[in-house]
Amino acid sequence: MPTETKFDSEGFDLGASNSNNNESSEVIYEIGGGATSIAPPPIKEEEEHKSSESPIAEAERLKELGNNEFRQKNHLDAYDYYTDAIEACPMGEGVGPSGEELLKLREEFEEQQRERQAERHRRDMERRRGGQKKDKDGEDKKDEDDEENNNADDEGENGPVEFIPPRHTYGSKIAVYYANRAATSLHLGNHEEAIEDCDVALLYNPTYIKALLRRCTAKEQIEDTEGALRDAKRAYELEPTNSVARKNVARLQKIEEERLEKLKEETMGK
Repeated sequence: MPTETKFDSEGFDLGASNSNNNESSEVIYEIGGGATSIAPPPIKEEEEHKSSESPIAEAERLKELGNNEFRQKNHLDAYDYYTDAIEACPMGEGVGPSGEELLKLREEFEEQQRERQAERHRRDMERRRGGQKKDKDGEDKKDEDDEENNNADDEGENGPVEFIPPRHTYGSKIAVYYANRAATSLHLGNHEEAIEDCDVALLYNPTYIKALLRRCTAKEQIEDTEGALRDAKRAYELEPTNSVARKNVARLQKIEEERLEKLKEETMGK
């Protein structure tokens, strides 16, 4: 409650400003010598809590809600909570790209690689069709254009052959949200969607074992045993003590060998 101190008519009592021990109190001086000390309104507990929260606190809360629904086998509800967690994460300049942006960047990189490979193949075909040129003495003549092309090929080979995604401040957390959503998609039978979510999780965190194993499971379900085996091997390489990865490698290796043998027999029979 505001307190009022009265003063004589000779002027302000400047000591009145310290009459309240709260240094943040506001003192209003009045004509005639009065002064009113007003204490600031208390900070609400909720506002104080919000100011100290992590930027992904809400996303973490939604993830936990998703986990609870997943444990109860409410996979649709869990899927929605994980989606909300992804959307609650900060994205953009100064933080990092979204999952959709990462997929787009990877697609652009792969397209550039395909174009570069096609150009190398075209130049190789032209060299083979044209044959080696001869100079006036009948000696082999090296085409300057071929030399430049070879140099360009060397530069391309020395460049990045694998997409390296830009980092995100909370990449490891976001990877969990995507991998968890992939787990719900597996239970719902949406294998292609599970693969894409695992792709994003691994772009955020390339060494995330759970994402590799879930993508391995999804790929096997769509009969991509070669891709499934590749993911299982990568998981086992990263974590040799992981029994699930080890068993998947052994099982998928056998399936892949049988598939290749069958393909060989079919090819030989034609």
